[in-house]
Amino acid sequence: MIEQVHPRDLAAWLQATALHGKPLVLDVREPHEWQFASIRAEGFEMLTLPMRAVPVRMNELDPSRPIACLCHHGGRSMQVASFLKHHGFEHVANIAGGIDAWSREVDPTVPRY
Repeated sequence: MIEQVHPRDLAAWLQATALHGKPLVLDVREPHEWQFASIRAEGFEMLTLPMRAVPVRMNELDPSRPIACLCHHGGRSMQVASFLKHHGFEHVANIAGGIDAWSREVDPTVPRY
């Protein structure tokens, strides 16, 4: 089962999992989406990697590191989180509601689309 973390609760999840390594937020949206709306990496590292590229570049990710996946509404990121978990990644979560929820719950200056 993949943990669902609401944007307002992400800081607590990152802190709770930090003993396993520096947390990573993996934004799996497409480049045009990143350019339109993105979040500031505060207290975590951010990596933008389109969903379609994850299988090819998965070896660039540390399977023991905490990874929270992000997309527009949470569907693609849930698929990526499940894929990573299936391939042995230990501390994986889905940011429920995606960047749209981030705009509503955390930072209203992030454009919604």
